[in-house]
Amino acid sequence: MNAKRLPGRSDRRLSGGAAVRMLEYGTLFLEMMYQPVGWPMPVLITNTIQIPTNGVRLHAEACGPASGPLVLMLHGFPETWAGWANQIAPLARSGFFVVAPDQRGYSISEKPAAVDQYSVENLARDVIGILDHFQREKATIIGHDWGGVVAWQVGMQYPERVSRLAVLNAPHPAAFIRALLNPGTGQIARSWYIYAFQIPGWAEFTLRLSGYAAFKRAMRAINSPYTFPKAYLDRLVEAWRQPGALTGMINWYRAAVRHTLRLGEKGYRRASEVRVSVPTLILWGERDAALVPSLAASSLEWCDNGRLVRFPEATHWLHHDEHERVTAYLLDLLLE
Repeated sequence: MNAKRLPGRSDRRLSGGAAVRMLEYGTLFLEMMYQPVGWPMPVLITNTIQIPTNGVRLHAEACGPASGPLVLMLHGFPETWAGWANQIAPLARSGFFVVAPDQRGYSISEKPAAVDQYSVENLARDVIGILDHFQREKATIIGHDWGGVVAWQVGMQYPERVSRLAVLNAPHPAAFIRALLNPGTGQIARSWYIYAFQIPGWAEFTLRLSGYAAFKRAMRAINSPYTFPKAYLDRLVEAWRQPGALTGMINWYRAAVRHTLRLGEKGYRRASEVRVSVPTLILWGERDAALVPSLAASSLEWCDNGRLVRFPEATHWLHHDEHERVTAYLLDLLLE
């Protein structure tokens, strides 16, 4: 197991104090009590692990005491585990064993070639395999964007394995389909890129040709300049350039559309009857350019024990825009 420093450079001059702690899992955790100019994310060292699950091996970073309650943090598109850098440290300090995987198809995790390997049901089985790997009956599942969609699925498909659920800017699948079917919501116009991704090879070709400019523009266009500094985007480009990663990431969208078409209206109605019984926290940035704000309240309709917190000034990248408040809400959920 290798220690990994994120995100800074070893030759960066440090200022201020540092807190160093050796955690039970063998992870050295370093949180600098300063923030380098132009980099609002903390510097931390995590433990690099490979997790065999559901027929693939996933790269993951772990932090916190191995004896603590398990918390899985699932990233969205097109990020990696590193998107949770601001949240991992405080959760680990509070006694939780935090595992943040690169999900299948991403970065250096394995990337099956077949599109159907990226169905949301299969992605949920990846999560259950992680619990089994650590011999845990239950875990708290936290997800953003596509990671949130997987979190919803785990909560519906395997409620007995979930302690709590936290979802950031990711609608309940039934709420999302309902919005797409209702032209009045405006969601179908915001989802145009999903349909563009269905053309085999087209997205991959254009993204590579442009140096991934479309991804970077999309992430920066609706945020403050400091939300995604160049150093972080450079790390993402490195992940996107991994062999097979771009197709693997986009295959999530291809599998979702194919699955929805196979379900049809009857399948949608059956899915609509599945409720989420575990305690669920929905955190929603209302300036999301990809998802209409009404999806937040609509998603709450499928929760037996749910709570919605809105962030009027935050974008789709809520865990970056409002990282301190998001962390506080997550800790409240975990410690209640």
